Amino acid sequence: MANKQVTVATIREMKQNGEPITMITAYDVAMSRNVNEAGVDMILVGDSLGNVILGYNSTVPVTMDEMIHHTKAVMRGNSTALVVGDMPFMSYQASIVDAMYNAARFLKETGCTAVKLEGGSSVVPLVERLTQAGIPVCAHIGLTPQSVNQLGGFKVQGKDIAAAQKMIDDAKALEAAGAFACVLECVPAALAAKVTSELKTMATIGIGAGNGCDGQVLVCNDLLGVSTGFCPKFVKKYANLHDTTVEAVKEYIADVKARTFPAPEHTFKI
Repeated sequence: MANKQVTVATIREMKQNGEPITMITAYDVAMSRNVNEAGVDMILVGDSLGNVILGYNSTVPVTMDEMIHHTKAVMRGNSTALVVGDMPFMSYQASIVDAMYNAARFLKETGCTAVKLEGGSSVVPLVERLTQAGIPVCAHIGLTPQSVNQLGGFKVQGKDIAAAQKMIDDAKALEAAGAFACVLECVPAALAAKVTSELKTMATIGIGAGNGCDGQVLVCNDLLGVSTGFCPKFVKKYANLHDTTVEAVKEYIADVKARTFPAPEHTFKI
């Protein structure tokens, strides 16, 4: 898809045509350029930058200013992907007025196309207002990391009949409110496929939700294997940049200690 600018209409069309949608979470200009060159459809500038880039232990401390800062950087490296800015914790929960103002900041200050916010039926009135105001919305249900304190940790959602039905109802309500896409996180594969089949216009983007969704999203650092430590079950590592990076830096250190770097070809003559 990514030879021409991807828009909200493109994503809707891909859902209609059954063409899988690719989304990657990225946080800076270099990664934005790389994933654009690879041909990704959408970039999410996720509030997961709190954990991945800033070293917080959850997404809760992330501020609007931090999100704007990183979304601007991604936009500077973006050519064709549709970029979604993630609304951080308490940037939209207090009031619709706050939420409208903060969502508008994303589009006005960064130039991104859409915003993402977490929640089901509780955020439907807000999704309606945002879309009426011309701000495209990507929804997010299932495991919603901003509510991790209330959910009691990072757990698979929708495992019983009542919770599964609520997820289907929430997804339909978000679609009716005008959301063009919805992230389904940590949802049983059969339920995610059911939700996807029930929706006519809103594309589902799965993360830990099986391959019955309209598309998939992974965090760039996870799929590239940038760091060691805990790795969620739903991540597939396509590279091991952690080991590559450590080995490269070790070689650099060894060269400097041995005075073999800089060599003559790295040096200027008088």
